[in-house]
Amino acid sequence: MDLEHAHVPTGDGVYLHCVLAGPVDATPLVAVHGGPDWDHSYLLDPLIRLGHRRLVLPDLRGCGRSSPGPCSFAAAARDLARLIRHLRLERPDLLGFSAGGQVVQRLVLDHPGPFGQVIMASSTLWPVTDADFGPWPERDRRRAAEAGVWSTPAPAAPDLVRRAALAGAPANVWRRDRIVPYRRMLERVRWSAHWLRALRAGRLDSPRPADGPRRLAEADAAWLFLHGRQDMVFPAHMAERAAALLPRSRAVVLDGAGHMAHVDRPEAWLDAVEDFLSGRAQASGAA
Repeated sequence: MDLEHAHVPTGDGVYLHCVLAGPVDATPLVAVHGGPDWDHSYLLDPLIRLGHRRLVLPDLRGCGRSSPGPCSFAAAARDLARLIRHLRLERPDLLGFSAGGQVVQRLVLDHPGPFGQVIMASSTLWPVTDADFGPWPERDRRRAAEAGVWSTPAPAAPDLVRRAALAGAPANVWRRDRIVPYRRMLERVRWSAHWLRALRAGRLDSPRPADGPRRLAEADAAWLFLHGRQDMVFPAHMAERAAALLPRSRAVVLDGAGHMAHVDRPEAWLDAVEDFLSGRAQASGAA
């Protein structure tokens, strides 16, 4: 599938780099990356296989090839609302991955669409601490290398974010045979550190909207919480908890998959996305 590139103005001198693919007249799916100091590229596969969708994959402000600007989750949500208007996307479906899911929450609450269906992939509605995982020695072992990178007194630079991501591969990808391909994928990411600098300076707002879960339960949207059972960043039981809370929602938790569930089990992950967006999925469950 051919990729198109656009730089969309969102105001205040900020332009979002955006990759578009698929038929122009097809139902749009806006997919928002996490990190946040990553770019959209690690989500292209398997999403690019949705040939019957109009895919829209922006780089958040300060990320990838988008303009730098004051980093906040509120500003990122505002950028997306303006991008959707600029591209004249009618009732787009939304997919937010990891921290991108928290941007999508802000978008739904602060800039009511109309939107279509919403997928929260490897994300959460609630704050997370180590206690939420319970005793899990394997998690401690797999996360040690990334923790070591973050603990070094290094400046907030793109190379630090890159090194942490590469070191964190065994924690984010559960299947050992998928770690090497995942690291090759990461070598194509355009790293930044604008969000990290804002975090270290105490300027970054909370990723979670005030009273978010209750307000999201009142939003006019159908939700899919798509998660890996072995996710070591956000525990899988929070996806099931969210599906129990929000009306018109379901959870799909993939066994044998970590935080990067689309890397561990790409076919099952994409099937869950397609089934939900097409209305074929009927109930919460595991796969």
